[in-house]
Amino acid sequence: MADVTAQIDRYISWPAQALSYKVGEIKILQLRAMAEEKLAEKFNIRTFHDQILKSGSLPMALLEG
Repeated sequence: MADVTAQIDRYISWPAQALSYKVGEIKILQLRAMAEEKLAEKFNIRTFHDQILKSGSLPMALLEG
């Protein structure tokens, strides 16, 4: 129950945090789908993750470019 209370407190304190995480998840899944389509059998999930993470925290618009 304490975990649930902590989550509620977090969502009250930072109402857009969960939304921004979800938007980021959706964008990364879109980028993955684009990479899979473009690279077909050459697509490698490890390489994809390395490319996404190598520059650290970036705005999604820069990550796409």
